[in-house]
Amino acid sequence: MRPDTPAENVDHTAEAARLERTAGLYPEDAEALLLRAAAHLELSGARPAATALYDRLLSSAGPLEHPQLVRALKAANLWEYGHEAEARAIIDGIRTAAPRDAAPWVIVAEALESHDELEAAHETFHEGAVLLLTDAPEPPYATHPLLFGRHRVRRMLGLPHDTWDALADTLHTSPVSLDELHDPKRVWSLGSENPAELEAEISRLRAELSTAREALSRPYPVAVLHWPSAELTELVTAYPALQSEYTSHTDHLATIETSLRELSTSGTPNLGIVTGTVPSYEAFAASEGASPADPALLPEYATTLAARGLAVAWPPQRGAGCWCVSGRDYAECHGAQ
Repeated sequence: MRPDTPAENVDHTAEAARLERTAGLYPEDAEALLLRAAAHLELSGARPAATALYDRLLSSAGPLEHPQLVRALKAANLWEYGHEAEARAIIDGIRTAAPRDAAPWVIVAEALESHDELEAAHETFHEGAVLLLTDAPEPPYATHPLLFGRHRVRRMLGLPHDTWDALADTLHTSPVSLDELHDPKRVWSLGSENPAELEAEISRLRAELSTAREALSRPYPVAVLHWPSAELTELVTAYPALQSEYTSHTDHLATIETSLRELSTSGTPNLGIVTGTVPSYEAFAASEGASPADPALLPEYATTLAARGLAVAWPPQRGAGCWCVSGRDYAECHGAQ
C-alpha cells in the first residue's frame, strides 16, 4: 500500500497529483489510486492533505472495497500530526467492526506500537490473528504481518513464546530469525564501539529491510495479461492482426502458466495476473494514441492494469480457485501441469 521509494528520488507531491488525475480518468480504480496518492502525500509531509483524500474516499457516493483499510490509514496518519483522540476513536471503531481483512488490523496495531502503546498493540495483533486464522488451514500471505507484528510486540513486552509465535517462526523466510530481529537488546548494539557487534547488526537490518521491501512491493507485481474466452474471441475478431499472438484460448492459458513458472524459476518476485477486457483495452490504446491492433501495446496494457491495483497474485494460495476461473482448485487445474 505504501510506495517504497526514498524521498530524494521522487517528487511525492507531483506523484500524488498524477495519481489523483489518473483516478479521475479511471473512477472504477479511484480507491486504489487515491490511497497511493495519500501515501505519497504522507511521505512529502502533507499529512492534512492526505487526510483530505481519506475523507474524500469515505464520503464517496459508491461503496468502498476496503472501507476499514481507509479508516485505518486515516487513523495512523492523524496520530502522526497531533490528532491522537480522533485517531484512537477510529482505532476503537475498527476493532469493534472486526474486519475480515488483515491490513486494517496491522495498520492500527503498528500505529499503537509506534506510540509506545505496546499492550494495546499486542491486544490488537492478537485479536486480528484469532479472528482471521483460527480456522485457516494455512495462513494467507496477507496475514503474515499480523503474526510477525504480534511476535515483535511480545518480545518487547518480555512475554514467552506461544503457538502463534511458533507459527510466525515457520512462516519467516529471512536468514535472520524473528527472535534475533525482534530482540529488544538490539537497540544497544547500535551504540556499540565493537566492530563485530556493529557488523552483525548491519546484517540483521539488511535482512529486515529486504523482508519489508518484499512486502511493500507486492501491490505492484510483474503481471501477465489474461483474456477470458469471450473477451479473447471479441479481441481477435475485431483486430485480426493479434491472431498471431493468440492462436487459441487454451494455448493462451497454457502460455500464461508457462510464462509465470519461467519467471518464478528465474527469481522474479511478486508475480501476478491481470484480466483484460476489450473496452478497457481500446480505451487504453486511445489514451496512448496507438492502434489496438499493435501487439506491442499488450504488455504496456498489462503493466498499466497492474499499476492500477488490478493484479491478482500468482500462484494462488493452497486450496484457492485457479486464476483461469475454471471453477476448479488451482492444484487441480493449471497448477497440476
